[in-house]
Amino acid sequence: MKKKFILGMNVIKSWYVQYMSIAKVYARRWVADIINAQNNMYTLTHDWFTSHVPSIAKQYDKTPQWTQKGLFYLPWFCVFLLILNYFNVFDPKPSVKLIQDPNIVVVNKDLRNMITEGRVYSGSFVEELRASGRIDFNELFLSRIGANVTGRVSDILAIPGQAVKQGDILAKITSTELTQSQLSYLKAKSASLLADQAANRARILYKEDVIALAELQRREAEANSAKAEYRATNDQLRVQGMDQPSIDRLAKSGVIESINNVIATIPGQIVERKINKGQVVQPADALFTVADLSTLWAISEIPESNAYLIRKGQKVSLIIPALRNTEVEGVVAHVDSIVNPQTRTVIVRMEISNPDGHIKPGMLATMLIESQPTERLLVPLSAIIREDNHDHVFIREDGDRYRMVAVKLGPEGKGYRPVLSGIKEGQDIAVNGAYHLNTERKRQLNGG
Repeated sequence: MKKKFILGMNVIKSWYVQYMSIAKVYARRWVADIINAQNNMYTLTHDWFTSHVPSIAKQYDKTPQWTQKGLFYLPWFCVFLLILNYFNVFDPKPSVKLIQDPNIVVVNKDLRNMITEGRVYSGSFVEELRASGRIDFNELFLSRIGANVTGRVSDILAIPGQAVKQGDILAKITSTELTQSQLSYLKAKSASLLADQAANRARILYKEDVIALAELQRREAEANSAKAEYRATNDQLRVQGMDQPSIDRLAKSGVIESINNVIATIPGQIVERKINKGQVVQPADALFTVADLSTLWAISEIPESNAYLIRKGQKVSLIIPALRNTEVEGVVAHVDSIVNPQTRTVIVRMEISNPDGHIKPGMLATMLIESQPTERLLVPLSAIIREDNHDHVFIREDGDRYRMVAVKLGPEGKGYRPVLSGIKEGQDIAVNGAYHLNTERKRQLNGG
């Protein structure tokens, strides 16, 4: 193997020597041809000057021999200088390529027409607190109606969605408990009449000196006790749902009715029904919910850290997405005095007028609450660019140059954001067209 390698290397070496000798021969011939051509050119030039400008030719012939040889090598020297100059050999301070500042953008005439400039200024800033909320019933016009007695539902006269007036009958309940109460009332009425008659007779007999004073006082006490029991049974019937005219009719006719009416206590719309025919109900059960939907509440839970910004009477804008982002203006009607310990929030409430009934309880809404105005350094939202999770604005440096600077801003309010740091009052910024400036900046960085 080693012998083959040595043999191969010898072959390559012989090839190299052979080709190098051939190259030297051709190189000598090329150099000789160039020198010969230059000599011919030199001779032709000298003959031309001798025939046309003999004075210059005579002066040249009188020059020393080294000067004449120098002119012969002058073209080669010039070529050599050109090569050195091409490679910046003679430049003592090589030029440094300028690197573009990534935050600088240079605008042209077309881009300038898209930009509106303005100054950073101090103004009255109203912070807008944005909180999610919901539409709910106005509890001042909401009634949950239950049974007055224990009994069985015999008839239902109202359905959900039905509009009712105060005093309308919603359902009927058959109740033996009501029957017993009416019977007790009639007994108490009869007992009270008898006790009154006995007391009147006792007063006559006492005047005739037939009975003693003690007997008169006993009978009067019995009459008073019977009257008290009579009034108590009357109140019991009122509690069980009978109105006073019905009780008076019962007292005159003595006819007992076992039907108890479930009556609407306020005008409005039935929004919930929780009974069925034949169902046994008790006074603790809520059978119907009636609400006046002409006024509603918007309720939002505000984090306790922002509760200090809210006061009763502040302006509120309510945005309802379900109604194509309908905006309702109002004021804060109530701010809770306590913090919910589970959610660490404070409930804020506003009242909404709903004459057409388009707003429905349960709808989601966004509440925008305006804080008290303060003097702050402001920039409009159109001047702000979000880049690398930071806010930036473009400051004008001169006629055609804008610089993008990072700024620290507060929360939005009425189309502006307060400046916490990054720029100063009076600086010129691009209030409109910041997006176009940022696009141009990126294009210039990419060499576009």
